[in-house]
Amino acid sequence: MTIVAIMIAVCANAQFYVGGNVGLASVSSGDDDETYYSFLPEVGYNLNRNLSLGIAFGWSKGDLGVAGGNLYTSGSAKSFEVNPYVRYTFLHSKVVEVFFDGTFGYKDYDGDGNTVSLGIKPGVALNFNQHFALVSHIGFVGWQQTSMDNHKDVDVWGVALDGNNITLGVKYTF
Repeated sequence: MTIVAIMIAVCANAQFYVGGNVGLASVSSGDDDETYYSFLPEVGYNLNRNLSLGIAFGWSKGDLGVAGGNLYTSGSAKSFEVNPYVRYTFLHSKVVEVFFDGTFGYKDYDGDGNTVSLGIKPGVALNFNQHFALVSHIGFVGWQQTSMDNHKDVDVWGVALDGNNITLGVKYTF
């Protein structure tokens, strides 16, 4: 009975959250039509007002590949990815929070290659109430290496703050 009471007290004060991103797109290239999708759920825990730990993981179809040392878009590339992160929120208001995710990412392309990344993803959260928020990441700053079978590795260092690096998702805090 004591253990149950302790668990209820811990869970009542816990700051666990769930959320994630879902994406769907149709890409036409001449006579070829491809459907891209992604499903990236996320779980995390707020350590305090400014610091959180979390992990995003999931599946996608359609991504970057490597040919002759050059990156190209591939509609048939299926992948699984894992992205643990530490989130530091540096600006709080009643409605808006601005944060940085320090992240390490790993994406596997059905055993044909992988992408490893280490960097920072800036983001913003729009809080509707104390439980529900819309979360957006805008870009990536850091290092990324893509390795595909029978191709040389491609390393990328830098800042990518263009429209191709924007995600929009939801977050529910218990």
